[in-house]
Amino acid sequence: MHVSHYSQRLSELAAKREPFAVATVIRTEGSTLAKTGFKLLVAHDGTIAGGTLGGGCPDGPIVAVAEEAMRTGEPRVVRVHLVDTEKAVEGTVREDNPDEIWVQTNCGGTLEVYVEPMLPSHRLVIVGQGGKDDLEAALVHHAKLLGFEVVVIDPTPVLPEAPHRLTEASTVDPAQLGPHDYVVVLTKGERDVAVLEAISHAPVKFVGLLASRHRLRQNLADLEKRGVSADFLRSIHAPIGLDIGARTPEELTVAILADMLSTKYGKHTPHTAASG
Repeated sequence: MHVSHYSQRLSELAAKREPFAVATVIRTEGSTLAKTGFKLLVAHDGTIAGGTLGGGCPDGPIVAVAEEAMRTGEPRVVRVHLVDTEKAVEGTVREDNPDEIWVQTNCGGTLEVYVEPMLPSHRLVIVGQGGKDDLEAALVHHAKLLGFEVVVIDPTPVLPEAPHRLTEASTVDPAQLGPHDYVVVLTKGERDVAVLEAISHAPVKFVGLLASRHRLRQNLADLEKRGVSADFLRSIHAPIGLDIGARTPEELTVAILADMLSTKYGKHTPHTAASG
């Protein structure tokens, strides 16, 4: 694959915010079609998105390794032995090291391949009300310190610090949200229901709403009337933030980020007011 074409395919995969993997030949032994530096791009669904390691012989087994690397998040170095049928069967039966792979082919030689999973960064998407909001500003600042990619969707933002991406809009496009996104809704009543309904169509990691319990109950009732699923309603973190008695914008920021982190590390059960 030409370098510019490879770079284009790599950029396209990254833009989709889905996991993918890059397999790179780092060493060869004997007669192989692949050379050091050959690369293979494997998409999240196991399809080959570009590149090659010398053809179908080594490409197929490396796809399986890439899929496992995407599941675990851990890179691997594997050796692919391209041998005849007898040696392939013998090696497969004898070998108990998962990083030694025996492939039946007439290619010959051995490839050493580094397989690296490329996982999208966790992203905080803040949906703002518009205008100056000290909590919105504090979330932008502190979430960036914690390593989140920060996106703000706000019709009239007033922010002392720029997020990584800013969209001046009052609506949320669910097609732009994914499973690594944490969405915090700060619309404060006016657009709560419309925004939450849009988010309900996306497979986000976390959705939280800043609201009083009275407004939250009304929002949930309205969402239910619109046909939003009970599963989504139960998943809403609302009132958002761990209950630490926070009062100031900075304290609320700590509570909200703690809520997000507990979800990130599997330590939290959603505390929606749907049950009260």
